[in-house]
Amino acid sequence: MRRASILALPLLFVSPTAVASPESAPTMTAPITYPDTRRVDVVDEQFGEKVADPYRWLENDVRNDKEVAEWVAAQNKVTDAYLDTLPGRDAFKARLTKLFDYERFGMPYRKGGRYFYSRNSGLQNQSVLYVRDGLNGEGRVLIDPNTWAADGATALGEWLPSEDGKLLAYSIQDGGSDWRTIRVLDVATGKVLDDKIEWAKFTMAASWAKDGSGFYYSRYPEPPADAKFQALNENHRIYFHKLGTPQSADRLVYETPSQPKQSHYSGLTDDGRWLVIYTSEGTDNRNLLHVIDLKDPAAKPKTIIGELTNEWSVIGNVGSTFYISTNKDAPRSRIVTIDVASADLTPREIVAQDAAVLGSASIVGGKLILSYLVDAKTEVRRHALDGKLLGKVTLPGIGTASGFGGEPDENETFFAFTSFNYPTTIFRYDVATDKATVWAQPKVAFNPTDYVVDQKFYASKDGTRVPMFVVRKKTTTGPAPTILWGYGGFNIAYTPAFSAARVAWMEQGGAFVLANIRGGGEYGKAWHDGGRLANKQNVFDDFIAAGEYLIAQGITKKDGLAIQGGSNGGLLVGAVVNQRPDLFAAAMPAVGVMDMLRFDRFTAGRYWVDDYGYPSKEADWKRLRAYSPYHNIRSGVTYPAILATTADTDDRVVPGHTFKYTAALQAADIGPKPHLVRIETRAGHGAGKPTDKVIEETSDLYAFAAKWTGLQVKPVE
Repeated sequence: MRRASILALPLLFVSPTAVASPESAPTMTAPITYPDTRRVDVVDEQFGEKVADPYRWLENDVRNDKEVAEWVAAQNKVTDAYLDTLPGRDAFKARLTKLFDYERFGMPYRKGGRYFYSRNSGLQNQSVLYVRDGLNGEGRVLIDPNTWAADGATALGEWLPSEDGKLLAYSIQDGGSDWRTIRVLDVATGKVLDDKIEWAKFTMAASWAKDGSGFYYSRYPEPPADAKFQALNENHRIYFHKLGTPQSADRLVYETPSQPKQSHYSGLTDDGRWLVIYTSEGTDNRNLLHVIDLKDPAAKPKTIIGELTNEWSVIGNVGSTFYISTNKDAPRSRIVTIDVASADLTPREIVAQDAAVLGSASIVGGKLILSYLVDAKTEVRRHALDGKLLGKVTLPGIGTASGFGGEPDENETFFAFTSFNYPTTIFRYDVATDKATVWAQPKVAFNPTDYVVDQKFYASKDGTRVPMFVVRKKTTTGPAPTILWGYGGFNIAYTPAFSAARVAWMEQGGAFVLANIRGGGEYGKAWHDGGRLANKQNVFDDFIAAGEYLIAQGITKKDGLAIQGGSNGGLLVGAVVNQRPDLFAAAMPAVGVMDMLRFDRFTAGRYWVDDYGYPSKEADWKRLRAYSPYHNIRSGVTYPAILATTADTDDRVVPGHTFKYTAALQAADIGPKPHLVRIETRAGHGAGKPTDKVIEETSDLYAFAAKWTGLQVKPVE
């Protein structure tokens, strides 16, 4: 029952790169003629400083502005022409196509004796939703989103079956947008009902009433037609939709009109009695908590937590006793109980804070299942409901486990396990016997034992000890062309995970490195706080130190390091390139937040002030101005090769960020290496991107990185 999360910008996948012999060096190509980009005389004055914004017009929506659309077409033409010259591009595409062609499953979800799960046969653009009648029943197709659009860019979003498993609410995501349309399907017949919900965003598909009469969902007001991908997201509300009625008749359940920036999410307890309402304002782990006793038709929301200072996540209940994960007085989180029916709402601790960071928690089979991060690796523990430790769940190795959802009175649960060299495998776990068995295991066209994963620790500029994972083939020795990946924000922890794309890079002899820099959630609140607001420079220092360490340790050579990151990680790449352009051979910022003085003016940008600060406040503005990628490009300094990526339907980080950044790069005197942008059509921030687009984009990025890290890409059988 953990609340829905809009915690900033997670990418869907990590792109790989190509590899060659470390002895080879990149050859220079003829100078690129970039498209002319019109400059405008726009100057903003804030806090006594004038800041020019000559490419402000590139913020306009590419779908509604002809000049921006023409600029996009011209940039793509130049980029495509350059990418066509890269010898490794076709080899990567061929190999990635083979590597992606493997069966993959999503986590099963049981309701009413039916098991619902996603499956991709390999190269399907979108995963298909299946259902089984019983654990060992034959799966049948329930929803195949590959039939929805010719280009494969319309995806199945969130979905949830009703309590009896007879109905399924599901959301449709078109072209990568965060907007969702919710529909309802009859599971037995496959018929789509007339019910239709528009303008849902940052919500589960539905929280079903126990009796299946309808569901709760969150939505924003309908935006102006010409601003649906750019308008600020405000006035989030919770509604109840009764089946068989039009959306216009939906009952408003909760709103805060005097606080338009507050967002509201709902969930039902497993017994169906309590509607839990979470209210947050930004991306911080801070929320209010209200409950409505649905047993009383006249019940009003009761305030359980009335201060927006900490996280309170309901994981289950026994009657009116709620089990809650919180970081109140516990920066690495703990488990408490609160009797929500009582006048005394004082939390009672049952599992104290640990040296490890508590991540997810659930109640299954009368036990607490708690998942912890230990140096960015998963450890799962079992507790009795009184908090007593019963033992650890045995995992297949060092990696990342997720899942463990289920019913509080049923012993069956499922979890997924993955690592850099361990393809995501689904396990069925019996809580009573403490036994796990494989439910679905993919067969991938590579040998996991050929690869080695090392966790190393290095010192950042201020002496902070930072972990990184270094992954490569066992036969790769000496300095290797390396992709260094990072994120560093919003309390998001990046942990070991399998990527077929990275295999294509590593089997050529390259290395992949994940740096667990500050700003993330790898070590709890202190690690997050150490990389945000006034401490944001620590994130960049950590990443720069990672690059220096890789070179000093001989993992890569000075001209063999490419860097990559998406969203907040795109900001990271843009900032460190400005600060240390000499350190990197190539940079690949994806869907990045590049204009730190105007990020809060579009769509979900206003949420990010918890990590970045307020451009309207002088102290914050001065810090943002000091590292904003768009505003700190340094003419007269040689920059690495840069291939930025974005998409026309990204309504999380609007593409204007990358458009303006690219125009500024191309106008600056920063050396002869290419400074290009790749702009995808009918795609968004990452979620829902079709497999064929993923392969095409990854092939381009890896061929680009191979070129500038001196790699000779060889065909792989």
